Amino acid sequence: MSELVNLQWAENHVAIMTINRPDAANAMSTDMLDQMNEHVHTISENTAARSLIVTGAGRKVFCAGADLKERKKMTDKQVLKTVRHIGRTITSIENLDIPVIAAINGAAFGGGLELALACDIRIAADHAKMGLTETALAIIPGAGGTQRLPRLIGSGQAKRLIYTAARIDAEEATKIGLIEQAVNHEELVDTAVNMAKIIATNGPIALKQAKLAINKGMQMDINTGIEFEHLCYKETLHTRDRIEGLKAFKEKRNPVYKGN
Repeated sequence: MSELVNLQWAENHVAIMTINRPDAANAMSTDMLDQMNEHVHTISENTAARSLIVTGAGRKVFCAGADLKERKKMTDKQVLKTVRHIGRTITSIENLDIPVIAAINGAAFGGGLELALACDIRIAADHAKMGLTETALAIIPGAGGTQRLPRLIGSGQAKRLIYTAARIDAEEATKIGLIEQAVNHEELVDTAVNMAKIIATNGPIALKQAKLAINKGMQMDINTGIEFEHLCYKETLHTRDRIEGLKAFKEKRNPVYKGN
């Protein structure tokens, strides 16, 4: 089996996962999804990993979503099974307890944008186009798009994009909060890596608890969310990293966190 998803390690505890099907618009074939799941499992088991970047090979496409050529050969039952496979793969990335950055190197449509929505932060090349375009194919987003998009940009904007199957550029995506930053393509990976390295210098336990507090708290009412935040804070209280942070501040040096 060819390497359809590459996993590399940068310095400072940063992993980079690259979808490597540029000749097929980095589409999500079954084999590609299987490889992605293997890499996600590897990252989740690696205690040295403190941040992850997800990107695509090439300049044209981040991920075009489902592999429609593969899908043409499927029965309806197989299609549903594959859609579920895509959704669970995307959710496994969302459920990683480390921060995940999507470096959107090109077009991100359908499942490709759904993949980016499952990441914590989205940085796009300024030429990238994106959208949940499924209604133009007489289907709906099936890998979390109808749930994650309105939570990110509000229901009105999400409905506008999904109902019209609109394809928007990076400038508009930034304005409506779909992505956090747009940069020149040549600067994309470096920008994502630099952000990931900065993130990785902070307390690993604190980062995990902050992500948990935000993601779970978004599903709660404000009072329950504040109580949940307090529980997450308590998980950082008796760590060696917290003592190291206070000590480093007092000694006017950079802290060295070990995740314990």
